[in-house]
Amino acid sequence: MRIIKLVQRNSLIWQRRTLIATAAAASSFFAGLFVPLGAGFELTSSFDFLLNFDTNSLELSSLDDRVLVAQSEEIFARLFPFLETLEKEEKAALLKLSVPTSFQGKTINSIPLNNQQKLIALTFDDGPWPDSTNNILYILKQYNIKATFFLLGQNVQNFPALAQQIANHGHALGNHTWNHPYHYHDEAAAAQQIDNTAALIYKTTGIHTYLFRPPGGFLNNGLSAYANKKNHATVMWSADSKDYQASPSLLARNVLDQASPGGIILLHDGGGPRDNTVIALPHIITQLQKQGYQFVTVPQLMELKEQELGVPH
Repeated sequence: MRIIKLVQRNSLIWQRRTLIATAAAASSFFAGLFVPLGAGFELTSSFDFLLNFDTNSLELSSLDDRVLVAQSEEIFARLFPFLETLEKEEKAALLKLSVPTSFQGKTINSIPLNNQQKLIALTFDDGPWPDSTNNILYILKQYNIKATFFLLGQNVQNFPALAQQIANHGHALGNHTWNHPYHYHDEAAAAQQIDNTAALIYKTTGIHTYLFRPPGGFLNNGLSAYANKKNHATVMWSADSKDYQASPSLLARNVLDQASPGGIILLHDGGGPRDNTVIALPHIITQLQKQGYQFVTVPQLMELKEQELGVPH
């Protein structure tokens, strides 16, 4: 974990812009978001059962979706959308994110380092979304992993508390347009999609973000061109889980087969029910950890590459 802590410390140097202090929500606000547990239901022990589910003994090629579902569906059927107590360091302050010089106006699929450190980034698109975003945040919390969430403006508008929760957990935020369009945009229309989303993310979370991911990965419809003109970094991916159509075992296999040092993994926490993603995520994490991977955010990968290139901060 030494490399993770080094990245976190150096991030304070790289992101040497104005510190955006975000006040913790009042206790009465949080209290209103909690749903009481049912009698006799212990969340931690039940959820640990899923996190400790031993799929390591199974060959991935023979992993049966029914096994994963049977072991977890009872847990998630009773798992309420909740906001757990946040660690002080995760909600104390958030930084304005600026794109390092080497990545401004560029499109990236992965950020491998010359020393082939086994670092990899989990990214989640189309959120925030009820249930699935909370469940994914909980899993990431259990494994002490920070990820990168590419948010839709309309979902931030509809579920602002969830957007705040992602930020409060210390995850990196990116812009995924307002409503996920695929058609061509002139500059004015692209500005509406991207700038309005960026403004709402800032208003809701206190974070400026200059990371952009085009809906569907389309690079020729005017959106990425506008983002690059604004010196954003267009962040694609090197491993596509295809979780929007794949079963839990297949999407896990998709990720593990495509994983590589400096890789960026595409997953989804919104846009519809993401039960398969939630079910598969602990298995993906544990298998990659077994292979020696450590998880970082996309900005952390960028920072490490800048350091490797000797670009002054």
